[in-house]
Amino acid sequence: MGKVTGFLEIERHDRKYTPVAERLKHFQEFVVPLSEKETRDQAARCMNCGIPYCHGTGSAAPGTPGCPVNNQIPDFNDLVYQDNWEEASRNLHSTNNFPEFTGRICPAPCEASCTLNIDDNPVTIKTIECAIVDRAWDNGWIKPEIATQKTGKKVAVIGSGPAGLACAQQLARAGHDVHVYEKHARAGGLLRYGIPDFKMEKGIIDRRVVQMEAEGVTFHYGAHVGADSSVDPRELVGQYDAIALTGGAEAARDLLIPGRELDGIHFAMDFLPQQNRRVGKEPAVGADILAGGKHVVVIGGGDTGSDCIGTSFRQGAKSVTQLEIMPAPPERENKGLTWPNWPLKMRTSSSQAEGAIREYAVLTQHFSGENGKVAKLHCVKVDDKFKPLPGTEFDIDAELVLLAMGFVHPVHEGLLKTLGVELDQRGNVKANLSDYQTSLPKIFSAGDMRRGQSLVVWAIREGRLCAQSIDRFLMGSTDLPR
Repeated sequence: MGKVTGFLEIERHDRKYTPVAERLKHFQEFVVPLSEKETRDQAARCMNCGIPYCHGTGSAAPGTPGCPVNNQIPDFNDLVYQDNWEEASRNLHSTNNFPEFTGRICPAPCEASCTLNIDDNPVTIKTIECAIVDRAWDNGWIKPEIATQKTGKKVAVIGSGPAGLACAQQLARAGHDVHVYEKHARAGGLLRYGIPDFKMEKGIIDRRVVQMEAEGVTFHYGAHVGADSSVDPRELVGQYDAIALTGGAEAARDLLIPGRELDGIHFAMDFLPQQNRRVGKEPAVGADILAGGKHVVVIGGGDTGSDCIGTSFRQGAKSVTQLEIMPAPPERENKGLTWPNWPLKMRTSSSQAEGAIREYAVLTQHFSGENGKVAKLHCVKVDDKFKPLPGTEFDIDAELVLLAMGFVHPVHEGLLKTLGVELDQRGNVKANLSDYQTSLPKIFSAGDMRRGQSLVVWAIREGRLCAQSIDRFLMGSTDLPR
């Protein structure tokens, strides 16, 4: 623990954002880190709470409180308080391959389950985590961890999102010859092509790729496994001793209502990657989808919707309205009913705070337009069973509509159908939590492709567990940590 009486003496103080007017001018990160002293003071607030739910439960089951990768949070808080940052970095990396990712974009279930959150003042765990790893990079403490012995086994990892990267890094450190197949031009999956640069700049991914290449991982870019005239997954089965399917859940949920065919209605994941490619100076893919000078409506109230809002404002949108079919959550949760689990309560993202209009309990019934282009959404308020309330109909002007209603399952065409892997009732790759094996010999799966749409921290967790199972499958036993 940190200082014994720290939580009594020191108030919670977290990172700030640069002013809205300033940050809307660019796509760089805009979080202002705490000073070293401020970070150590915040670490000192970690208390001897008896049962640190922030750790997580050690279970990979959904809905469990705390940290999915089981970060040893009181331990690294104490190390920061003691000014032992290098050991704090070692501790942090013992459970999490990429704390600089989670320190930026994780919603921090650890803080929700912190004992001090009973009083709405949890330890700033996410901020401390990010400070540790950023300091480690700045001081050159993060180096390639090269296996001392090679096993002679070859493993293919299909997909280079956080699950694939974690799985590949762990397997390379166990001495296997690891090859990552990525359909895009660069590694990262949704970290690179879905999450805007103002939330996480992509050089953060690039330096990890350099580390992994030094550890022996080979990246194959532009390799869309299972797509026409690309890599045949059946050939990979013959070439490798094991295969990990770690792609995303990319089949987006559509809104099939009258007027859907009008121009100007797009999936969020057709819009967001374009801007990321512009920032990354990659060639454009598809016709430009731009929000500049337009009334934009984002349908969907989650993180992807927020990313659309922030990107639209930076492109110069005239207005941005976000619609959510769910009722507005309470401003404050009932701690007695929810803690230490993740609470349902009103949250305002940095992008929503940049000027978005938010509407809850709204159903879009149809789109209308002029000259083949969308111009209006025709909406109605709904009750808690999502039934329209008569007399509450209203219209919204819209020249660009972005559908950010989540994802239903991985894309089935191509890779999964060619392999013939069994799917679960939700359309995800069927693989259990004990060994991550699919219905096919030597083929494993982890991350969103297995569990469905989820968080980056869960992807890292599953990637690590999948690597452990593959290592045991290939070698009969494993020394890889959970």
